[in-house]
This record gives sequence, structure tokens and C-alpha cells, in this order.
Amino acid sequence: MLEHNSPDMQKIMVQEKSLKLPGGKTFKCAVGRAGIRLDKVEGDGATPAGLMPLRHVFYRADRVTKPNTQLPVCAMHEADAWVDQPDHPKYNMHTRLPLPNGVSHERMWRESPLYDVVVVLGYNDDPVVANKGSAVFMHIARDNYGGSAGCITLSLNDLLWVLKEVKLGDFLYVESETD
Repeated sequence: MLEHNSPDMQKIMVQEKSLKLPGGKTFKCAVGRAGIRLDKVEGDGATPAGLMPLRHVFYRADRVTKPNTQLPVCAMHEADAWVDQPDHPKYNMHTRLPLPNGVSHERMWRESPLYDVVVVLGYNDDPVVANKGSAVFMHIARDNYGGSAGCITLSLNDLLWVLKEVKLGDFLYVESETD
């Protein structure tokens, strides 16, 4: 399990319906449609429990202004994608389209606003383990806060607020029901 003991690092608590910053400010959020699981697998619709560092941010420059954050930020490109095919060498990694025919992937550039701001979380990335889950992000919620495919979702305004408060080295702690 990932250890974070530096006093400079913040632990952001996530439960099934709330995200809480270290200072106590709490935001409504949603998690995967299958809830929170310790034994996450690819395609199960669950949000993985545990510690996940905040890696970097992608955003749609044609729709939103660059988020104000201390995390690394990159404007999204129409060809951005994330490989979710467990047997592919780029599984759970950012890539650019086109990919060879048949390679399963998630498009980052979408018609809906859900991925207008995406925070890449450090889940199953160091090292990557096939079928343990991919593309676990923090991004914009649906209007009704319906469950995601495994990501943590907040309103756009709340996500931008959280991004102002975090820095590289901070991490989410997603609580399981057994915590």
C-alpha cells in the first residue's frame, strides 16, 4: 500500500457520496455505479478503495479555462485516449488515436461535458497490473450525480474548487465499507 507520511501532503477523503478536504470543506460527489471495492477489476463499474495520488489534469481548452491548480495541467487534444484493454502493452495509459483496429480504449475528447476537466489518479499505474482496472479519474459529474464507470465525480464548480486547494503529492483516500 502507498505510504504518505510527509506533512506537506494532503489526504482528501472520499466516501460514497462525499469528498472532504483536510480543512473540513465537504463536497457532494459520486463514485462508480457498483460502489467502492477493495478488489477492483476491469469493467466492474466500481471505484477502487485505497490511496491514489493526484497525477495531473487534462482540460478542454475549447470549453473551459485552464484550471487554477498546482498540479501539472495539459490541454486535451481530440486524439487523446486511454487504453482499457488488459492485454495491450499500453493498458491503463494515455495514448493518442488512431490505435490499431480492435484495441479497446476510452476517448478523452467527448461530446458530453463530463471530461471537460479530468484529474488523472494514480491507480494501477506503478506498476500496471492487467485487468486490475484502468482510466480511474476524478471528473465532472452527471447532473443527477449518477454512478460512473469507476471514477470519482463532482460538479464542475466543486472540481475547480478542489483543484485550487491541491498540489502534486496530495492524494485521495477512497474509503471502503470495511474502513
